[in-house]
Amino acid sequence: MASFHREDADGIALVRFDRPPVNAIDLAVTEELGLLASGLERSPPEALVLTGTGATFSAGLDLKAVPSYGPAELRTLVLSLNRMVRRLYGLPCPVVAAVNGHAMAGGLVMALACDLRIAADGAARLALSEVNVGIPFPLGPMVVVNDIAGGVARRDLALFGRVFDPSAALAAGLVDELVAPDRLLARARERARELASLKGYAAIKGQLRAASLAELDRAIAANDDPIFKAWS
Repeated sequence: MASFHREDADGIALVRFDRPPVNAIDLAVTEELGLLASGLERSPPEALVLTGTGATFSAGLDLKAVPSYGPAELRTLVLSLNRMVRRLYGLPCPVVAAVNGHAMAGGLVMALACDLRIAADGAARLALSEVNVGIPFPLGPMVVVNDIAGGVARRDLALFGRVFDPSAALAAGLVDELVAPDRLLARARERARELASLKGYAAIKGQLRAASLAELDRAIAANDDPIFKAWS
């Protein structure tokens, strides 16, 4: 069963992550989103809005499935994560995350890989929990966290494992705007259309991210990541 569902209206593609109960990420999810992003890369919409379903944007890695993976499957997962993040981060169109609820670990990385983050006001939790469970970051997520999160916020997220609510995330620059939950998708579409009207958007986005994308491309082409040994 597909975990992502695409709807198109007025040139804006809306992609919903729908894997109950918490939109957790396993190998099938990384492959599916990677393929979806690859198609969007080849034939980009005017803009993309990425959101979750239910009370969670994404809870990160599936902690029921992933611990059962053997070394070969874990290696495949890391490579698939890197490909997924690279494709999402490098999409040649505006990408807006409509953060509908909790965004944890890899789920928050997915939101950070978008160009703009609009969050539903409320009691959601946003965090990078890798430091708490002793899992180092694959290269793709680490590149995105380094690029997007500011100095103190990056330290608090990645090194201290701080949990942010939406208001604190806004103050730290991790999200760009808070709206009432019932306004979230409408506002995300509005901002997506605004960004899509900027004629130089795709070219300049490519310039800004060229070095990071090249680093990811080299690792993916070499079938390598510094954290393979730690994960296995």
